[in-house]
Amino acid sequence: MAALTLADVLLAQRTLRAYLQPTPLHNYPALDAVVGAPTWIKHENYQPIGAFKVRGGIHFMAHLPADQRARGVVTASTGNHGQSIAYAGRLFGVAAHIVVPEGANPLKVEAMRSLGATVHFHGADFEACKRHGRTLEAEQGLRFISSGDEPLLIAGVATHTLELLAQQPNIELIIVPVGGGSGAAGAALVAKAINPAVRVVAVGAEGAPAGYLSWRDHAARSAPIQTFAAGLATGEAFLMPQAILWEKLDDFVLVSDDAMRHAMRLYLEKVKTLAEPAGAASLAAALAFPELVKGRRTALILSGGNASLEELGAVL
Repeated sequence: MAALTLADVLLAQRTLRAYLQPTPLHNYPALDAVVGAPTWIKHENYQPIGAFKVRGGIHFMAHLPADQRARGVVTASTGNHGQSIAYAGRLFGVAAHIVVPEGANPLKVEAMRSLGATVHFHGADFEACKRHGRTLEAEQGLRFISSGDEPLLIAGVATHTLELLAQQPNIELIIVPVGGGSGAAGAALVAKAINPAVRVVAVGAEGAPAGYLSWRDHAARSAPIQTFAAGLATGEAFLMPQAILWEKLDDFVLVSDDAMRHAMRLYLEKVKTLAEPAGAASLAAALAFPELVKGRRTALILSGGNASLEELGAVL
């Protein structure tokens, strides 16, 4: 497929306008004092499923051919991507099968089921889920949806940065979490097309560095998964978003689980909002790498707020 462009994201924005409202972008002086720079939070945790992924799910399903809609879809997910496909499947009348790891976040599993999806538990991690999803595709004739290597998903989630720069055009730095990489790829694609001077920095988990290693080496890399941040727990890189990141991303940093826990607490205390571990990663990066934000008007993508009670208990 030809490379994604800003035009693809503008088309996605037009599609999504019928289904989603823009999410807020707010500045919190109490948080500015902690970060050390004027900081705006893009509240993707206010989406209908509590995460930015719904943008990609709706855009993908809106363009799925009728014969594939009739057969149904299957995907692998640690939670938020699965919720987005379940939500979009319900919206467009498409049967959705979601493969999740054993021990997946019960809040997210319940949400997927409440949206009408069939949830399959398989394996210990996301990579095992992907393999089982491909098996179900072959056995049942379903359409497998990669959570990273789908251009319609990337174009859909990239609309968060279109909104962000329309809401605050003088942003100088955007920090965005990376699991599969669709959100960061979309952010870099849009920001560089609108204003090449905007710096875009990706943040991953120290305990799941496959995305970082792939970006650093400009080649596919895998790595063990040892993080509590399910939204960042990817053991093998997706090459479609990575190709965009190789070309357009300014920097990629890693943060610890403890740093994400601290950022979750700060969101509760200073912003009065709920962030899941992955959603808090951008704030964790701003605090762990002050040289990134110093002197820059900064936007943090709060990618999701689907924290389980167990995660909250550990954080508090």
